Amino acid sequence: MRAIESIPQKIADIKILSFKIAAWKATGKTIAFTNGCFDILHEGHIYSLSQAAKEADILIVGVNSDASVKRLKGNDRPINHENSRALLLASLAIVDAVVIFEEDTPLQIINAILPDVLVKGGDYTVDQIIGAKEVIANKGKVLINPIVEGFSTSGIIAQIKSSYS
Repeated sequence: MRAIESIPQKIADIKILSFKIAAWKATGKTIAFTNGCFDILHEGHIYSLSQAAKEADILIVGVNSDASVKRLKGNDRPINHENSRALLLASLAIVDAVVIFEEDTPLQIINAILPDVLVKGGDYTVDQIIGAKEVIANKGKVLINPIVEGFSTSGIIAQIKSSYS
């Protein structure tokens, strides 16, 4: 199978993904999980995803659904719909699986996956990260990637708007 044909197969709901996770874990693979809206993919996202991918054999990315993004970011978001955002992430070689979640947080997904490593980008502390205590209780670890200054979806949107004003 050509690589391009496998891209949509990387996008799965949690039920299907659970089978893949079981197979990966059975072969001794470690799993990292990170999540976000990924509304307009930019250099900061790529940095964070790359750092997360270095932490385990498999990288699973949780993507907020359109409804979830709207609740978190406002009625003007998302710019790109969930299937488009998931497809862009799935096309990255460093991403092994993508799962879209409807909730405002990925806690249900994290509990289903129980990754070896939970990675979040930002200026959080471990106690502020959703799913951290569950991952740590399962003998996993939590890592925080620094934000790459100058790259944000909100900043890109503001720049686009100002250039058309």
